Amino acid sequence: MNTFLNEPVSTAHPQAGVLESKILRTLLYYDIFHHPLRADEIAHYLQGEEENEELFAEALKNLLHKRLVVYGNGYYSIGKAEVLVPYRMDGEKRAVPARRKAIKYSAWIASFPFVRGVCISGSLSKGTMDAAADIDYFIITHPGRLWLSRTLLVLFKKIFLLNSRKYFCINYFITTDNLQIPDQNIFTATESATLIPTYNHSLYGQFHRSNEWVRNYYPQFRMRTEEWCVTEKWKPVKRFSEAIFGGVIGEKLDAFCFRLTLRYWKRKFSDFDETTFDHRLRSRNNVSKHHPQGFQEKVLKAYESQIRKFEDEHSLSLG
Repeated sequence: MNTFLNEPVSTAHPQAGVLESKILRTLLYYDIFHHPLRADEIAHYLQGEEENEELFAEALKNLLHKRLVVYGNGYYSIGKAEVLVPYRMDGEKRAVPARRKAIKYSAWIASFPFVRGVCISGSLSKGTMDAAADIDYFIITHPGRLWLSRTLLVLFKKIFLLNSRKYFCINYFITTDNLQIPDQNIFTATESATLIPTYNHSLYGQFHRSNEWVRNYYPQFRMRTEEWCVTEKWKPVKRFSEAIFGGVIGEKLDAFCFRLTLRYWKRKFSDFDETTFDHRLRSRNNVSKHHPQGFQEKVLKAYESQIRKFEDEHSLSLG
């Protein structure tokens, strides 16, 4: 039975309490993605010290009573629960076969030379899958071989997957000696905290130890288990290819792939100024970020706008 609490909002409310404010900020962030949350998810994503369960439940109840939060079928949202809850439930159903695909492709990625770690990011890492969404992979490589690994994976996608991004979107690479993410904000914290390790769980742990700043946003963060982890499909082939490209030949090839890719991106995105290019297409020996649409900036701006709009509509300050 569908139950939705979505009554008209009263004209004004006093200053939100600290716990209520944290709950609202959490829901407002995920509202950008049309992603309502269960109570346990809200508690897990709250900023600040762990809250008493009774106080947390009371705060949620107060927000419902004030008509600031909507509830439906076990999920909480800022509004339109009758639309958002079915949307998330459909996404969860689509995520089931997508997980199987992600595990399969992770094993393939792990088999490529110099790939040391693979994680799933994006919507699937949040347990849902939009009909038009891709499966995003966060890949860690051996130092000095990032661009060679990336080029081989891109060629594999173009030739054998007919350049399809649906189940093989490889847009972020770092190396084992450069595990810290430089952009430290709610967006990158969320993406880091929700990563699902699919290859080399130990390296996934090192990544999080190198990014303790994530706990400034998600103090309740807990690392994922090895549940989805796989092993390489073709270990002998990987070892053989790494032996061939482990020396000077590999260094030169990696440098060539770096120059070639950077030259192509500079030409393709010639309208980007230097700052925009570096932020969206960060290209170093030890990092490759390919987010030309500026999704991170869009989300951060939308989040600020969501908060201001909510405060204005409800005559309320979230602090």
